Amino acid sequence: MPKHLGFILDGNRRWARMHSLPDFDGHLAGYNALKEVLRAAFDMDVPYVTIYAFSTENWKRERGEVSKLMRLALQLVTSDLKELIEHRTKIRFLGNIDRFDKKLLQGIEKAEAATQNFTERTFAICFDYGGQQEIVDATKRCIADGLTPDEVTEDAIAARLYAPDIPPVDMVVRTSGEHRLSNFMLWRVAYSEFMFMDKFWPDMTREDVADIIEEYKRRNRRFGV
Repeated sequence: MPKHLGFILDGNRRWARMHSLPDFDGHLAGYNALKEVLRAAFDMDVPYVTIYAFSTENWKRERGEVSKLMRLALQLVTSDLKELIEHRTKIRFLGNIDRFDKKLLQGIEKAEAATQNFTERTFAICFDYGGQQEIVDATKRCIADGLTPDEVTEDAIAARLYAPDIPPVDMVVRTSGEHRLSNFMLWRVAYSEFMFMDKFWPDMTREDVADIIEEYKRRNRRFGV
């Protein structure tokens, strides 16, 4: 069984346009699909699920779209938090959250505090996140901690990543037919398996999660050996 699944949520806007709907309807459909995928993964005993929800580059999108995405994030950490608590799911945000408004920041802090003692399952959200920036920030922490060049090892950097307790990703899944990482968890995907799916994210189902896990089981991970 994979211990950690990483999902790059791609194709929400294309899904909406294919159905002659506004772009935000695609994001909303994607949010609903996320709930199903998350429940399925945890029901199938995957302890860690990470999603790429908002990259550092996504700030360049149209202001109205960004605002609505922030509203979805707020919904997750407020009205939908109860369900995560009921299922004893720890929530973690990875990235630079300083640019969010006060209400969202408070919601994130409260959600993380309310779930911090759960150990059965972890839902991590890469939000205002860039994989290269995470490595840069970890390196800066090594310098700030007074490490010598010889002490800056892989273990030292890994210990200073965002949420360093979250393990490497076993399988990265990207939807919408795109075959690229887009700066997603670069350190933790060094030896990940990859699965690229043609369907758009809003079309993801519980059955897809089962297929992903079965595909992972068929892989022979050799870690360079």
